[in-house]
Amino acid sequence: MEAQSAKSKLPTIGDYYSATQLRADRWSALRETAESLSVHGIEGRQGKKLLATAEALFDVLAPIEVYWAFPGGQSFEHLRRMLDQRNIEDLSISVRRVARALTSGAYRRRTIPIGGDDGDSEDYEDETALAPEDRALGRHYFEVLIVDKVNEHQERFLRNNLHRVRRSEDPFIYEPVIVPSLEDALMGILFNHNVQAVVIRPGLTLKSRNALPLLKQYLSQVSDQEDVDALEPSHYGPEACRLIERIRPELDAYLITDRSAEDIAGLDLGRCRRVFYNQEDFLELHLNILRGVGRRYKTPFFTALKEYSKQPTGVFHAMPISRGKSISRSHWIQDMGAFYGPNIFLAETSATSGGLDSLLEPRGPIKEAQDMAARAFGSKQTFFATNGTSTCNKIVVQALIRPGDIVLVDRDCHKSHHYGMVLAGANVVYMDSYPLHEYSMYGAVPLREIKHTLLKLKAAGKLDRVRMVLLTNCTFDGLIYNVQRVMEECLAIKRDLVFLWDEAWFAFARFVPTYRQRTAMSVANTLRESLRTPEAAAAWEAQHKELEKADDETWLNTRLVPPPDARVRVYATQSTHKTLTSLRQGSMIHVNDQDFKGEVEQVFHEAYMTHTSTSPNYQIIASLDVGRRQVELEGFEFVQRQVESAMAIRRAVATHPVLNRYFKVLTPGMMIPEEYRESGIEAYYDAEQGWSDKWDIWSRDEFVLDPTRVTLTVGGTGWDGDTFKTQILMDKYGIQINKTSRNTVLFMTNIGTTRSSVAYLIEVLVEIANGLDDLLDDASKMERRSFENRVSALIEHVPPLPDFSRFHDAFRGGQDTPEGDIRTAFFLSYDEENCDYLPLDDGLMKRLEDGEELVSASFIIPYPPGFPILVPGQVVSPEILAFMRALDVSEIHGFRPDLGLRVFTKDALKSVAA
Repeated sequence: MEAQSAKSKLPTIGDYYSATQLRADRWSALRETAESLSVHGIEGRQGKKLLATAEALFDVLAPIEVYWAFPGGQSFEHLRRMLDQRNIEDLSISVRRVARALTSGAYRRRTIPIGGDDGDSEDYEDETALAPEDRALGRHYFEVLIVDKVNEHQERFLRNNLHRVRRSEDPFIYEPVIVPSLEDALMGILFNHNVQAVVIRPGLTLKSRNALPLLKQYLSQVSDQEDVDALEPSHYGPEACRLIERIRPELDAYLITDRSAEDIAGLDLGRCRRVFYNQEDFLELHLNILRGVGRRYKTPFFTALKEYSKQPTGVFHAMPISRGKSISRSHWIQDMGAFYGPNIFLAETSATSGGLDSLLEPRGPIKEAQDMAARAFGSKQTFFATNGTSTCNKIVVQALIRPGDIVLVDRDCHKSHHYGMVLAGANVVYMDSYPLHEYSMYGAVPLREIKHTLLKLKAAGKLDRVRMVLLTNCTFDGLIYNVQRVMEECLAIKRDLVFLWDEAWFAFARFVPTYRQRTAMSVANTLRESLRTPEAAAAWEAQHKELEKADDETWLNTRLVPPPDARVRVYATQSTHKTLTSLRQGSMIHVNDQDFKGEVEQVFHEAYMTHTSTSPNYQIIASLDVGRRQVELEGFEFVQRQVESAMAIRRAVATHPVLNRYFKVLTPGMMIPEEYRESGIEAYYDAEQGWSDKWDIWSRDEFVLDPTRVTLTVGGTGWDGDTFKTQILMDKYGIQINKTSRNTVLFMTNIGTTRSSVAYLIEVLVEIANGLDDLLDDASKMERRSFENRVSALIEHVPPLPDFSRFHDAFRGGQDTPEGDIRTAFFLSYDEENCDYLPLDDGLMKRLEDGEELVSASFIIPYPPGFPILVPGQVVSPEILAFMRALDVSEIHGFRPDLGLRVFTKDALKSVAA
C-alpha cells in the first residue's frame, strides 16, 4: 500500500513525452532516494516513505530496462534484491554508479561494477576527465537486439557465445539485448537508440507482455498501417525484417530461419543483410554485425583527408596557407595558428590527387562519400555543395528549367529560388500561402490552391509548359506539407511534373519515422513502389472514368489518384549545416528522378559546374561526410532528444503561471486553420489531456507543425520581436535566435540542444516575466497606460499581410493565366533610365487608390519576415504599400529610404509591351 501511494506521488507517466525522458528522470530519482536511505536509514516514518518510493521507482523502471543492455536485466534484479534485503549502503553506491554512467555514457567505454564490494572509486564516474582524443581512440559501443523467446538458460547460452567470439582486433564492441516478441522488437528499436543491429531468430512470438502505456504508444506508429495480428507464426521473422526497414531503415537486420531457401527467396525481407539457415555460427554472425556497423561508420573523404594531412608535402602551387607555412613563418598572425590548431592547415590543399578527389568530377573518396549519403538519405543520387543551399536551389532550377517553362512557386519561399527563376528565364506563377495576420507570418500553400492553379493552366492549354512545383518543406516557422498527397494529386493532373522541395531546415527529418513520412525522398521511394501495383492502376482507372466529364470544382473537391504511368521526379535541397553536423555552408542536393539519367544528368552537371567553386573547401566536404556517418549511427537518438527538448519548452511555458502572463507558445491550432487539421489537434501538449498522438496527426493532416520549432509570442511584453531578440535575449542573456516577426520570436532546438540549455532558457524567460511584474507594480498610471498601448499595438493592431498582386501585363503572355516573365523585368531594371523612385507617402497611396499602375523594378524583402513582398515586374497594390509603411523593421532589402520605392517608368513598360 505504501509503494502504491509513493508511486501515485511521483510525476505521472503522462507528464513525459517519451520513455527516454522517463527513464533518465526515474534513475536520477532512484539515486536520490537510495542516497537519502543511506543517510536517514530505513526506520521510522521517513525511512518507510523512502523505501516505498524506491520500490515504486523499481516498479516503473522494470518494464523499461528490458530493452537496454546496461545495466541489464540481471544487474537490475540484483539491485532490486539489495533493496529487498535492505542492503542500503551497497544499493546507494551501485545506483549512483549506474545513474552517473547512464548520464555520462561511461558504460559505453568500460565495465561499471554493480555491488558495494568494489569500493566507491569516483574513477568509474568521472567521464568528463577523459580527453577528447582518448574518447575518439576508444572502441565504439553499441547494442544488438536479439528477438527470440528463450528461457534463462538459453539466454545465458546466447550471451556467452557472443562474448566468446569477441576478438581484441574488433573495431567495435557490443552487448546483446534479448526480447521475446515482434512487438517487443519494434518497441526496442523505437526506444533504445543504442541498437545498431537486430537478429531475428525462429523462436520469436507476436505479442508483448509489456503493459507500460508510454511504451505501448510506440506501437501506434505501425499498428495503423500494418495488420500484424493476421500473420502466421512462420512469417513473424520476415515481417519483423520488413517492419524494421520501414521504421529504422539504417539498422542492419539478420534473419536466422529454418525455412527453405526457396521459401525465403520469395519474401520481402526489407534490408535484411544476411539470412542464416538454421545454424548457430556465432563467429560468422559476429563478423557480419561488425561489418554492417563498419559500413556505416566509414567516412571515405574524411579518412582520405586525414591521411593526406600526415604526408610530407612540398607545396609549389596555390594556397600559401596549406600546411600552415604562411602562418608558422609569420611574426604577426601566430594567434590564428594558435586559435585553430595545426590540423586544419595540414588538411588545407588545392590538390585533387594524393588520395583526394575533385568535387567537380568526383571519382574517388568524394564520389564514394556522396553515394553513402544517398544511401543514408534515401535518394538515388546525392551531390555535395560547399556554398550553401542557396546555390543548391539555383543548380536544380537551372538544370531543369528552360526559358519560358512555367514554374509554380510558393511566394514566400527563400529568395534564392526567386533569383534562380531569373537566371533560368522561368515564367513564374506565385501561389499565396494562407496568412497568419496576427503573427505577421505566412503559413503554407494549400493543396487546393496548387490544384486550382494547375487546372487553370490546363484550361488555358498551357499544361504542357508547366515544368515544376517548388515548395518549402518545412517552412522557417515549422509548417510541413503532406508531401505524398501533394505529389499524388498534382501528378493526377500532370503526370510528368517535377517537384523541388526546399528542405533547408529539414535534413534531420529522415532519421525518425514520424518525420520521415513527410520527406521528399521517402515519399518518392514510396510512390515508385506504389505506382507499380495493380491496386494503383485499378484505383486510377476507376477515378478516371468518374472524373472524365467532371468540372474543375469536382476535381478540386476530390482526392485525386495519380496514373500508374506517372513519372516520379523529385529533388530536395538541404542545408546540412543548419540542422545536422556540418561546417557552415555544407549542403546537399538529393535526387530521386526516374528521368535523371536520360534527360537531366548532362545539364545538371553543367549547372553544377556553373555554380560550384573550382576551389571548394575540403573541410566542408569532410564535415558533410562525417555528418552523414553520425546520422546513420546516432541520428535517431539525437533527433529524439531534439524533439524532447522542444516539447519540454512547450510544456514549461504552457504550465508556468508567471510565463503565461506575457508569453504563449503558438500551437498547431493557432498556426494551422481548422480545415487543414483533419485530426482536430489544437496543441501537442495540454495541461489536462497530456500529450497528443503525434503519429496520428502526421499521417492524416494536410499541414502539421514541426514541434522542434517553438514560436513564442512576445507582444505581451511590450517589445517587438526584433527588440526582444537583440536587446533582451542576445545582448543581456547571450541566447542566440534567428527568426522573428513583429510580435514573435522563434526558438529552434537542434541535435546539439541539451537539457541544460532548455533549463537556462526557461530560467531566463521566468526572470524576464518577473522583471515585468516588478516594473508594472511600481509603474505610474501613465507608465502603465504606455505599456498597454505598446502591447495593443503589437497584438491587436498588426498590419495585414498582403497577397501577391499580379505581374504587369508587359511581363505576361496573356490575361487568362497568372505567370510572369521575371527575367525580362529583372534585367530591364539594369538601365537606370528605365527606373524611377517614389517616396512612400500619402501621395503615392492616393495614386494607387485612384487606379494608377506602378510596377516594382526590384525585389523588396523586409527582414523580418524575410520573403519578397515585391518582385521585379509585380504591380504595387495599395495593400502592399500599406504593409510597407507599417513596417518597423531595421532592414528592407532592395529599398532605399533616401530615394524611395524603385519602379519602372511608363516608357520602359511600353517598350517591353511593344
